[in-house]
Amino acid sequence: MFIQTEPTPNPNVLKFLPGRDVSPDAALEYRTIDAATASPLAEALFQLEGVDGVFFGADYVSVTRQAQGPDWTEMKPAILAAVMDHFVSGQPLTRDGAGAETHAEDDSEIVAEIKALLDSRIRPAVAQDGGDILFDSFDEETGVLSLRMRGACSGCPSSSATLKAGWSR
Repeated sequence: MFIQTEPTPNPNVLKFLPGRDVSPDAALEYRTIDAATASPLAEALFQLEGVDGVFFGADYVSVTRQAQGPDWTEMKPAILAAVMDHFVSGQPLTRDGAGAETHAEDDSEIVAEIKALLDSRIRPAVAQDGGDILFDSFDEETGVLSLRMRGACSGCPSSSATLKAGWSR
């Protein structure tokens, strides 16, 4: 099994591409070792020194390292081994059906349009950088839209530019 790696705009996140589906139905994020117990792979990655977050996209794994932790040259071999071991073992990505968040289906017309734009224009650009974007809320009176960035995009200095570029396409 050959696993490619790609840098992301966030210097503390590296994207690992195992050449197969990772989480095709829904992106999953684990920010703590306690949350990671829902996934054998996330749990194995959190056991490694310096891992601060794990994100599963459709066909990639993004790993966030601690800002003051080891550098990528020290961490990368162990992460590659954990990802390879997981996929070779045939274990499921999550335990006992743990997975995606559910969303209400009673969205207003404008919220449905916002979500459709996020899915068609923004999410693909954000996924290329190893992250994801979620709709949080929209206040129709004030026009304020709240979004949540996950994976490599959470805390990334380039996330504002990514959002602006995605909206203008």
